[in-house]
Amino acid sequence: MTDKAYRTLEIALETGLTRAERELLRDLSRAFSRDDIILECEEDRLLVHLRALDLELFADTVEELARKHGLEGGAPLPCRLTESIERVGSYGIQGRKRDFVDYNKERKVKQRRKKEQARGPYYYAREGSFSRENNPLPLEFTDRIICGDSAKALRELPDNCIDLVFTSPPYNFGLDYRSSPDGVDWPSYFDMLFEIFDECIRVLKFGGRIIVDIQPLYSDYIPSHHIISDFFMRRKLIWKGEICWEKNNYNCKYTAWGSWKSPSSPYLKYTWEFLEIFCKGSLKKEGSAENIDISAEEFKKWVVAKWSIAPERKMEQYGHPAMFPEELAERVIKLFSFQDDVILDPFCGVGTTPAVAGRLHRRYLGIDISREYCEKARQRVESLAAREP
Repeated sequence: MTDKAYRTLEIALETGLTRAERELLRDLSRAFSRDDIILECEEDRLLVHLRALDLELFADTVEELARKHGLEGGAPLPCRLTESIERVGSYGIQGRKRDFVDYNKERKVKQRRKKEQARGPYYYAREGSFSRENNPLPLEFTDRIICGDSAKALRELPDNCIDLVFTSPPYNFGLDYRSSPDGVDWPSYFDMLFEIFDECIRVLKFGGRIIVDIQPLYSDYIPSHHIISDFFMRRKLIWKGEICWEKNNYNCKYTAWGSWKSPSSPYLKYTWEFLEIFCKGSLKKEGSAENIDISAEEFKKWVVAKWSIAPERKMEQYGHPAMFPEELAERVIKLFSFQDDVILDPFCGVGTTPAVAGRLHRRYLGIDISREYCEKARQRVESLAAREP
């Protein structure tokens, strides 16, 4: 052993180890650093001292060594060794490794809750007067793709009937959406956006969430994510957080703009977008435990608020210039909603959010002004919702 901290598992050995099992454990110890795992044999037990371990690599190595030593085919020791580590439910994630020791090691603040109250958490939203009475979404709007102006369509909905709004509005970059202008003056753009967001706030349930995927237009020096966040805060919604969607767009990293090799006016390039997350009335959303479908592994990974997801590669296929990938929608929907919740996208485009919501056993409502996009969204919903999650 060393002076470092470990989490120790004990595997009982009803009979002594065979020669093949001892050789497997010897080779396994050589394959991994003592900073990751230490295997210690005693007369009637095997002690497994864990720190941080790439479990997938470990399982593959155990399987390979089992074949080498003639222990394949479900031999007890190799199977029990891997399964005992897989059953450990408390750990953190560091790259590909599970951290079994230091994952929850944080600086502790004494009397934290008392100090939070003294500071005044989300003080900007304290005067919100949202009704706690939620309403069902009418059947005529359930699992529908509606073609039309979102502000007008949303006015037909009752208050407090949507669980989660997840959307990515046009960014006003000047992209060719075929059906509506993109690249109008900024005051007109935000007036349009906020008229729709006001309706989204009204129809959102108490405790519901609004999540907006947005990328600022750096060439115009317009921090859209800050302007949108300020709007929701002025409307008394609670800022729950911000997710950095790392798109790994490496073309940006090797393009030089602005004042080349000069401090006079360097132009910053970004490979990510922002997901701004807001809650209506309460940080806590009510729901049934039986309708939770996110796994422990997904939860641990996704609450780290930097998501590395490749951009959508099927935009040409769908004829849309600015789609986000299905994986982004799946993470948002599973992390922030329950099964059978109602998911709204007021800028649904070709239907990524509604289609993923349907596949994940949520109800959905998608709205877009383009007839072409709406027809593709309907076809996509029928196709994707039929797939098992």
